[in-house]
Amino acid sequence: MGYDDVITHLGEFGRYQKRIYFLLCLPAIVCAFHKLAGVFLLARPDFRCQLPFENDETAQFLSLPEEKWYLAYPKDSVTGKISTCEYYNVAYTEDYLSGSEPFTQNGTVECSSRYLYDQSKYLNSAVTEWDMVCQRSLMSASSDSLFMLGVLLGSFGFGQMSDKLGRKPTFFASLVIQLIFGVLAALSPEYFTYTISRMIVGATTSGVFLVAYVIALEMVGPSYRLFAGTVMQMFFSIGFMLIPLFAYFIHDWRWLQIALTLPGLVFLCYYWLVPESARWLLSKGRKEESFVIIEKAAKVNKVEIPSQIYDQLVEEVAEKKKQDELASSQPAASVLDLLRYPNLRRKTLLIFFDWFVNSGVYYGLSWNTNNLGGNQLVNFMISGAVEIPAYTLLLFTLNRWGRRTILCGTMVVAGISLLLTIIVPSDMNWLIIVFAMIGKMAITSSYGTIYIFSAEQFPTVVRNVALGASSMMARVGGILAPYLKLLGEIWQPLPLIICGALSLTAGFLSLLLPETHNKPLPETIEDGENFGKKQQPQAAAETGQMQEELSGMLNGKAS
Repeated sequence: MGYDDVITHLGEFGRYQKRIYFLLCLPAIVCAFHKLAGVFLLARPDFRCQLPFENDETAQFLSLPEEKWYLAYPKDSVTGKISTCEYYNVAYTEDYLSGSEPFTQNGTVECSSRYLYDQSKYLNSAVTEWDMVCQRSLMSASSDSLFMLGVLLGSFGFGQMSDKLGRKPTFFASLVIQLIFGVLAALSPEYFTYTISRMIVGATTSGVFLVAYVIALEMVGPSYRLFAGTVMQMFFSIGFMLIPLFAYFIHDWRWLQIALTLPGLVFLCYYWLVPESARWLLSKGRKEESFVIIEKAAKVNKVEIPSQIYDQLVEEVAEKKKQDELASSQPAASVLDLLRYPNLRRKTLLIFFDWFVNSGVYYGLSWNTNNLGGNQLVNFMISGAVEIPAYTLLLFTLNRWGRRTILCGTMVVAGISLLLTIIVPSDMNWLIIVFAMIGKMAITSSYGTIYIFSAEQFPTVVRNVALGASSMMARVGGILAPYLKLLGEIWQPLPLIICGALSLTAGFLSLLLPETHNKPLPETIEDGENFGKKQQPQAAAETGQMQEELSGMLNGKAS
């Protein structure tokens, strides 16, 4: 009698679970706010260097009309566009600016005074406040990159805290930290404080979203987990779509940061509404507390739990405790075991690459909406909206067509659609946006698939460790993604081309992985090595010898 059997008797997705599940989905919206707000907090509007003759108090972006910029600013030798980071070293007389005085080349001067920004779209941003343009443009990308580093660190720190101290205290501790540093980021007097605050907020998104995700999945039955996990991701997409609405009404970046942070206050009341995970309590031997939660759920769901079920659970917990003590005395499997054997190593490296590409392309496309042209707020909202059909696709196809088919197909579609932007004429910007959004929708479906596919590829003895390593590779992709935005400032299609090439490559390489749908999960390292391996007749004896050696090594390791 396992806990899943208790859930089945209780009701796999009864009234009690639905109520708690909905409450746990809402924090995903705020986590999306924090993860993607950098697009607007660090928005870089059009700008130009203030010229020597312009008054410090009255000079504005359009004090010099754009049609006369060629008189003041040189063309960039790489992009062919006017570079507003430097200006010609000439006497800016009225005759010269009117075009009646001939131009005399005296070289250029790098901007040493303040910059003037176009405020028609953004009143201000962290970029405009701290002049993170030209030679300092790397600072804005680094800020987003450090935010993703925080997400990586948080997944380790809050993950360990969740397993040791419990789901509920970890959720509320990360929520409180998120509120404090979210407000502190808005009040930051300079770049360093802002970036560190945002990095800590990034770490707390792991504590808030991932812990809520775990609680939700631990209280629903096995047949509802795909649905529950996918729908929670949709709430993240809803948060994605709401960000441009905030940005439309709030034009000051500091107030925008506060507005995106304060909704987290609502979730503090969850302390009296959301229980600890009964499954986690049982795993820690706290059976009385677990039974109280089960009884409450049974009352709401209007079912009765027979007393013998509790007795069987107690016996199971005692048996599992003995098994855990026995397992702790033996060497634990590690990621190195996945890299020690050829077939496992090949599959592991392919899965790592898929995680890296999915995360890098997903965030690269999400943060690149400002470089697509057109209405930036509309682009961003569409980028979030396409995730809903992407996740819906998984609900109807993942258990019907197989994991490998969906993973490969969606990544190939993403790659092709993004690479097609190369051939789109410059006067058809709308078509570039269409291809970019098709790519975003496809990579979202791929991202939703890779987690399930990976969990089914890795052996049970090393599954958690392997998924943690895979998640780390995903975070590396997210850390590098902000720098794609800088490449888009050099040449608009470049981020889409890089994302497309990576997606197409990873999609075809995914065909080398074995299908896992309706296949028994590998339990041991030996199972993982044999799973998906092609048996060649001429190599049968060699394969049998390798298996004997592998079994001997594993038995020796366990003894």
